[in-house]
Amino acid sequence: MIGISDLLLKKEVITREQLDAAKDGATSDNQIVDALVKAGSVTAGQVSKLIADEGNLKLVHIKDYPINRLTVALVPADLCRRHHLIPLEQSGDVLTIAVADPTNIMAVDDVRAATKMQIKMVIAEHQEIQAAINEYMRSDDELTSLSSAMSEGHRIDQSFKLEDNADKDAPIVRFVNLLIAQAIQDRASDIHIEPTENDLRVRFRIDGVLHETSRNPKSIQPEILSRIKVMSDMDISERRIPQDGRLTFTVGSESRDLRVASLPTVWGEKIVIRILDSRTTNMTFEQLGLSDQNLARYRESVMKPWGMTLVTGPTGSGKTTTLYASLGVVSGPDVNVITVEDPVEYRMEGINQMQVNSKAGLTFANALRSILRADPNIVMVGEIRDRETAQIAVEAALTGHLVLSTLHTNDAPSAATRLLELGVEPFLVTSSLDCVMAQRLARRLCEECKRSYKPKLSHLEATGVPDEHRDGEFFEPVGCARCAQTGFRGRIAVQEVMTVSDGIESLILDRASSTEIAALALSEGMVNLRGDGFAKVGAGLTSIEEILRVVA
Repeated sequence: MIGISDLLLKKEVITREQLDAAKDGATSDNQIVDALVKAGSVTAGQVSKLIADEGNLKLVHIKDYPINRLTVALVPADLCRRHHLIPLEQSGDVLTIAVADPTNIMAVDDVRAATKMQIKMVIAEHQEIQAAINEYMRSDDELTSLSSAMSEGHRIDQSFKLEDNADKDAPIVRFVNLLIAQAIQDRASDIHIEPTENDLRVRFRIDGVLHETSRNPKSIQPEILSRIKVMSDMDISERRIPQDGRLTFTVGSESRDLRVASLPTVWGEKIVIRILDSRTTNMTFEQLGLSDQNLARYRESVMKPWGMTLVTGPTGSGKTTTLYASLGVVSGPDVNVITVEDPVEYRMEGINQMQVNSKAGLTFANALRSILRADPNIVMVGEIRDRETAQIAVEAALTGHLVLSTLHTNDAPSAATRLLELGVEPFLVTSSLDCVMAQRLARRLCEECKRSYKPKLSHLEATGVPDEHRDGEFFEPVGCARCAQTGFRGRIAVQEVMTVSDGIESLILDRASSTEIAALALSEGMVNLRGDGFAKVGAGLTSIEEILRVVA
């Protein structure tokens, strides 16, 4: 039968040149069609309509279709993922399934064999089917089945561990792919694969909190770890020292960059996979969740042609996301933007990105010196860690460059004293430092199940909720299917923005403590982290307990 891409060419929806360009690097007809859609040569809607018309089949929109979970359960999840289909409706012994490619006769045969029913096909868009699979079919049961099969002796060949293009149907390949896909579906930021004395534990970090998802037989540990190390181009023979790797993982038509780190422990190597979401590079200031006052202060600072703006906070507080959102606002064809990071977490079009390589002698300080000889307008330093990097960054800000960077401090006022501790002279700090923003990430209440309540006055006083927020409406987490019974879905940023005024400059010159600087900043109108957090509690975005958890 004619493939979908050839059908598009036959119907003159695309040109031969567009098809040839889409075939570059594609290994299947579905990948060719995905490339055509991504390139804008054709829309997903056009593809689905053409397929439906050609096969005289009904075109449906799954999101408007009443899907029964009992109907979905009729077809095994692994079969739905393999053939990219979703059951929609059962009428007697007839099962209606939505497919993107009706030429896949094997899919119909497999579903018929699994359900012992007659099969009726309808057409739906590729992404709609993927979204439905993600919503209605978790991988837990299949992962458990695969781990049990492997532990019972159904081991893979060595080639499956050593070849990056291993058979996609091999148990180990399916297990690792399903694990990563499930983590992406659950909106996890990290996957922790942790050997213990008796088993292999898997945990997902979702909205900043770790959740245990499974415990697997100890016997499958070597295969799992080897497969992940092969995928991320790490040395599988080296188990005694930490390693770092990187890979790109595709779910449906969407690709995610993954950063992989291995750490030797007493029970074997622990693997942590960081899931990077490139969509954060397209965020705007408004999407960062800044209050009107904080937004005005921060925007004014980063829009200046020179000076230093710092974002502070602990690891995992969204500092890099904030810096990339800032670069998205200030970068353009008329400015030269160069970054130096360790590692480069997100690829961003239109800017020049460097990655630190300590083994080769490329440190933050060395890279920063080279950057300043490359005629930059804007420089982003991933982190100021030592005196040399701090000194060069400060001097760059003084010589007509806009410098954006991060610092590990608990609040905004502590950034100035930290620079002094690193050995930067006070007069250089006051001349270069323009603004500091400290931030934390708090879990956002699930909009589907959050519940309004009236807290006791004694509770508000004990937790320090300011008077101006005590009359607002308060919400608490409940838990539902949409938020996996946690009561939270997604995260919001809690920030404090300190601009360096004349008064603060005087305190820095006198080497005043961070407490004194904070007191003056608050008197000049700065809203501290807890104050901004309670404002978001009053807006119904999060809970009192969540703010107390993330803000000391």
